[in-house]
Amino acid sequence: MIVEEWIEKARVLGASDLHLETNTPLVARVRGELQTAGAVVPGDRVVQAGQELLGAEGWALFKERGSADVAVSIRGVRCRASFFQTVRGIAVAIRLLAPSIKDIRACNLHPDFRKLAEPSTGLVIISGPTGSGKSTTLAALIEEINATRARHIVTLESPLEYLFSNRLSYIRQREIPTHAPSFEQGITDALRENPDVLVISEMRTPEVMRLTLNAAETGHLVLATMHSANCAEALSRLCMSFPSDLQASVRAQLADCLVGLSCQRLEFLSAYRLRVPRCEILMPSSGARGTIRAGNFGQITNVLQSGGEEGMWTFERYQRWMDQMTEWVRPAPDAAAYNSGDSRLSMRAPAHRSAAHSAAAQPALGQTAAGQSGAGQSGAAKSQAQRSTLAKPAPLDDVIEVPAEDMDLAQLAELAKKVVDRKPQ
Repeated sequence: MIVEEWIEKARVLGASDLHLETNTPLVARVRGELQTAGAVVPGDRVVQAGQELLGAEGWALFKERGSADVAVSIRGVRCRASFFQTVRGIAVAIRLLAPSIKDIRACNLHPDFRKLAEPSTGLVIISGPTGSGKSTTLAALIEEINATRARHIVTLESPLEYLFSNRLSYIRQREIPTHAPSFEQGITDALRENPDVLVISEMRTPEVMRLTLNAAETGHLVLATMHSANCAEALSRLCMSFPSDLQASVRAQLADCLVGLSCQRLEFLSAYRLRVPRCEILMPSSGARGTIRAGNFGQITNVLQSGGEEGMWTFERYQRWMDQMTEWVRPAPDAAAYNSGDSRLSMRAPAHRSAAHSAAAQPALGQTAAGQSGAGQSGAAKSQAQRSTLAKPAPLDDVIEVPAEDMDLAQLAELAKKVVDRKPQ
């Protein structure tokens, strides 16, 4: 499969996204920045990739409407691919998803996010710009519920990104349009399926927003995402999507059912070589509800700034918490990459032999040679014995595995201390 080559290259680079277009170079997004990652991709190879990933039915749909989305697993990497037509021909954007579903702690989110998963009814909105990790945060909230309470969870996604395993909860995942023709129909159906939690991957249209608000008011906990730059913009966008004569009732409905609203951006921590979300969190205090009802979304910033004791976070306050945080969770090493036969991947974790082992090896060689000489061995035999001794692999205890590319200065200093203090076994 041609796509496997691209995914492997992206994994080596540590890319979050790949971009391809007919007769243009392969482009990868690494730590939020675009960079050329390969040679020009001919049009026939892009067509081949589309046919492989979409299948016959999906390819026919793509040819009909000019775009198609699909989520697949390639070499153990869960990917979301979006194919679309451009002036040059066919293009595709591929998002490489996390290899496993993480909880709130593993996503490096503040513990206050657990409060968003505690209520049994209401609306939780996760917002942010494209590529800010909204789907990952949404999955972390679902996993938080899954690990702590027995709930019937119905998800509506387009496409399916993360695949959940039932733990305490029972999770039913439905893909739009594979399992339901639209989000509108899916929400209507879900309300007859006895859910405790309803997950909507994105509120895109006024009708989906209306049905989402109705579901949150009828005894369900609803988790949804939308695009926005901050919390105030998310509220404004949601309410302004409706006709002017309905906006007052929508604001009242939203104020009554809101459990929490988060907006996030991804920040690169150079000291840790890690991208983590920086968040703004609005909780439904009396002041926040009143501001939403009145439609004074410009005052949301003041509500956030004065609501620290009620669990609210501004981007600036959250940044201060990030500056003080030292115990970040790093992604698990990619086992598939280390086990690959590709030498470029194997070099990512070179084994460094300690100085103590090297120093200890010299006397051992001298003693071996002396013993052999006393036994009457010839010079050729001694040389052969020495070569055999040198060829022996180092004991496992004398090898330190070092993921050199991922180490910061503090970790390198700690490694150097270990090497200096290492004693021969």
